[in-house]
Amino acid sequence: MKVFDIPYDKEGIFLERKNRFLGIVDVNGENEKVHVRDPGRLEELLYPGSEVMLSKARDPNRKTAWDLVAAKYHNEWVLVNSGFHPQIARWALESETVNPFGITEGWQGEKKLGASRIDFYNEQEGVLWVEVKGCTLAMDGKALFPDAPTTRGTRHVRELIKAVESGKRAGLLILIFRSDAVCFSPYEERDPDFAAAFRKALEVGVEVYPLGFMYKEHKLFYKGKIPIC
Repeated sequence: MKVFDIPYDKEGIFLERKNRFLGIVDVNGENEKVHVRDPGRLEELLYPGSEVMLSKARDPNRKTAWDLVAAKYHNEWVLVNSGFHPQIARWALESETVNPFGITEGWQGEKKLGASRIDFYNEQEGVLWVEVKGCTLAMDGKALFPDAPTTRGTRHVRELIKAVESGKRAGLLILIFRSDAVCFSPYEERDPDFAAAFRKALEVGVEVYPLGFMYKEHKLFYKGKIPIC
């Protein structure tokens, strides 16, 4: 099922990641600064010589002239721009055929819960909090999150736990961009604190829904729900 178009302007060859948000890409023989909008390590996707897709920045005065859109892995493109996550999540939440929470109207974005801001909030049928995470790493058929330690992500999950314990509904929507993933698991070796919070969330009743997506020919496609390993 097609979700929507995610266009790009150029393909290039990734050369170097200067920091979490800055990469250097060979674009038609020129070394260009590229904004990497994903705090993960992305080691299996962004390495010297990997193929990437870029979109031209709209602001001509910006320090980086390009945004990273996707990276190639085993002849498939993997979306690696978290800027699209809210739009993708809203599409899923408002879709009658995809939405896993049973409520497709009245979604509000970014609302404070405890010490965090949670991505979506709904009070159509009682209070429901939904946090969104994007997953680009998979090993041996397992989608794994996070690929880098995330104290912020762990804090979000703990806030969802507290919400459920106080009598509210809370959910975790995991957007998986690897078509080779057949199930989802927290990456305990990379972040044991997040894995522990994730397991606790399942125990107390946080609703966890991994959803699979594939990026192909400028388009994002929904592949279906993915089980927890």
